[in-house]
Amino acid sequence: MSLPTAETMRSGLGTLESGSALLRELIDYAGLFPPASLSMASSVANFNAYLNSHWNWTLGRFIVPVARLDEFERALKTLPKSREATPTWRLSVLPGSDVVEDVARIRDFNTRMAGRDSERRAMIEAVEVKVNNPGEIARLSRIVPAELETYFEFPLSSAGECISAVSGVGRRAKIRTGGETPEKFPTSADVVEFIRLCAAANVPFKATAGLHHPLRSIHPLTYEDNSPSGMMHGFLNVFLAAAFLRAGMEPALAISLLESCGPWEFSSDGIQWRKNRLGAEEIAAARKDFAISFGSCSFTEPIDDLQSLGLL
Repeated sequence: MSLPTAETMRSGLGTLESGSALLRELIDYAGLFPPASLSMASSVANFNAYLNSHWNWTLGRFIVPVARLDEFERALKTLPKSREATPTWRLSVLPGSDVVEDVARIRDFNTRMAGRDSERRAMIEAVEVKVNNPGEIARLSRIVPAELETYFEFPLSSAGECISAVSGVGRRAKIRTGGETPEKFPTSADVVEFIRLCAAANVPFKATAGLHHPLRSIHPLTYEDNSPSGMMHGFLNVFLAAAFLRAGMEPALAISLLESCGPWEFSSDGIQWRKNRLGAEEIAAARKDFAISFGSCSFTEPIDDLQSLGLL
């Protein structure tokens, strides 16, 4: 499948109001997780470099298991001192089997960090939890404090009832959009149905895995030399589909958008695909409180691809 060139897509997405709205704080960095599986020291050093890069406005949260918070804190202290004030690191954490104990660790971490006299601080803002059924969503929502954004990841086969449960407790949803093997990638129809259900229930969501590239295309699924390749969803496809679905696009057309290689026309006041258009304000609203972010073990791949397409 051929990708559009810079000439077939309007350049400068990052300099346009519509493009900035689409990309701002879009990429949560998950360097600790497969297929990158970097060390804590490398992941922390990378995130620090990205925070100080030209593209830091596209960067979201640092993803870390609760069980590795002590290791994270030690790595944070080893970073070179900065001459300039550094922003507080925003974290999203993955609890283990004992959520009660992990919530206590989260509170202790945030309390210590809030009172820390240091040039670098970090605060846990969100929690991401895997569940199997609506009952677990209800139970865990009584444990995790309301001030923490909580994203529940569940089997897509039970998306309807689980999204309804998430809506009932005022939390958020999470979809796994890929993995290290082809069978871990949901179909376009399943992705669109998940997003449609979230939009109907007014449930914000994030995505994770398999979204290293802006456009739907075939890529190696890991960084190993003998890695299998497969069709991967594009993050532009997913987040534009989400904004269009929220604005009332029919699911069948959203599936076509999810499988499209463009071209899209980006202008200062909106984005157009075929005969369908979204205004910059609609895009900004969708990103603010509906299609929140995606987790990626690479930050450079998404940025490099956007640059190669002439969009950054």
